[in-house]
Amino acid sequence: MTIGDHLQELYGLPAFTFPQSGDKPDLPAASAVAWRIESDTYDAEEDWTEVFARFCAAVDTTGVRALIVGAWEDAYDTAPTAIIEALLAARDRLPALRALFLGDMTGEECEISWINQTDVSALLAGFPELEEFGVRGGEDLGWTALRHEGLRQLTVQTGGLPVAVVRGIGASDLPALEHLDLWLGTSWYGADSEAADLAPLLSGERLPRLRHLALRNSEIQDEVAAAVASAPVVARLEVLDLSMGTLSDEGATALLAGQPLTHLKKLDLHHHFMSEALAERIRQTLEPAGVEVDLERDGADEDVDTDGTVHRYVAVGE
Repeated sequence: MTIGDHLQELYGLPAFTFPQSGDKPDLPAASAVAWRIESDTYDAEEDWTEVFARFCAAVDTTGVRALIVGAWEDAYDTAPTAIIEALLAARDRLPALRALFLGDMTGEECEISWINQTDVSALLAGFPELEEFGVRGGEDLGWTALRHEGLRQLTVQTGGLPVAVVRGIGASDLPALEHLDLWLGTSWYGADSEAADLAPLLSGERLPRLRHLALRNSEIQDEVAAAVASAPVVARLEVLDLSMGTLSDEGATALLAGQPLTHLKKLDLHHHFMSEALAERIRQTLEPAGVEVDLERDGADEDVDTDGTVHRYVAVGE
């Protein structure tokens, strides 16, 4: 599966795409929407930074609360280095910015695992008031360990998350973070972490306010589930999300054998490879305690070779 739709909202604000050059529509109030700035990935007539310059001239940027960086020219081959530089250069003009998403592209514009990225931690350092940050694409994605006092939500969507990013986030001090969503992906597209690399996140020591943890879209979902089963951070969670990956009976059994999960508000395991019997055990264990459980298979199909080898796929890869 690929990503077929753009973000519809950010920071609780509806997304609005800043118009192409030559269009003269009425613009909403600066603070009323999450502004998507984009150029064309292929044969762009206007670079992203040129669109951003027009945006800054047309909109009262002091009121902008949320920005979505959409497609940029040649995203399959070009990192958003110039975009990050442009955003940082404009930070004094964006005093109200609280949410930023980098790489909102559909599969038609650029497949998630083809989106070139770079070290994005400079954006966090440059915008200390950010409360929400997200990035899509794992090719050359980097993260330098940092401390950020205000960040409440962090989302990293990839078809293959580099281990350096997992470790960089794990080494970061994020005292306000409540919601962490990592798409770990598959080794076909650059994922090279192991469950042990998640230990700093699962300890929760640097994430004292974490309430929503998503470690999903992973080809090592069984190992992740086994690590989560005894993780200290789980006791304070409200939502645990291990969806979109290759979770099978092995990982689900480890999860059930670990610490109680009856305190959760929701356990999300959709797109899984569990047997119906194991899924029913999870329902019977958690639903009577009031836990919302998502066990939809959601297109999780297997391929079986002639020699009996079973292939299972994450929800979003390429």
